[in-house]
Amino acid sequence: MIFTTPMLYERYRQYRNPQSKIKRLVEKGELFPLTRGIYETDPNVSGCCLAGAICGPSYLSFEYALSVYDLIPETVYTFTSATFEKKKAKEYENRFGRFSYRDVPSEAFPYGIVLREENGYTYRIAAPEKALCDKLYTIPPVNSQKEIAHLLFEDLRIDRQQLLSLDTDAILQIGAKYHSSNVNYLIKYLRRNGT
Repeated sequence: MIFTTPMLYERYRQYRNPQSKIKRLVEKGELFPLTRGIYETDPNVSGCCLAGAICGPSYLSFEYALSVYDLIPETVYTFTSATFEKKKAKEYENRFGRFSYRDVPSEAFPYGIVLREENGYTYRIAAPEKALCDKLYTIPPVNSQKEIAHLLFEDLRIDRQQLLSLDTDAILQIGAKYHSSNVNYLIKYLRRNGT
């Protein structure tokens, strides 16, 4: 279970020094710091359940989500998440893993997010279409259909069949919100290839 420092102060208010109690719980391995002022009580919880609490508002996306949906062949060990208006990328590391956060356009941020539940935790993850648009937004722009195909299949190693099974309408609905030539070329590619 996730606790903030104020929640723990309230929980241990009967102690003369709640801060010392919190410190002892950390030392005993009963409380695990996620980042400053945020703690977890379960040492075995998956990092995907904690990413939104470490830096928010955010949702899992980019390489992590692409891997979850088998769009890329690699297993991704960093919990990559999308934020908005943070101005710079953020990185955190704790016993649960490595967590990275980077911005997407605030206009695009609220669309295409799926709620998932795991062991009593709820977390947000981009739908596959959204994860791909988010990733393309972060890459320097390409200038042709040939370049987008190379980017998708050679650089990102996107699975062609998985790509063609995506919901083109979903990409069309959110694509314009990125103002990204890469996303625009993706849309053209999908239209041309009959999805």
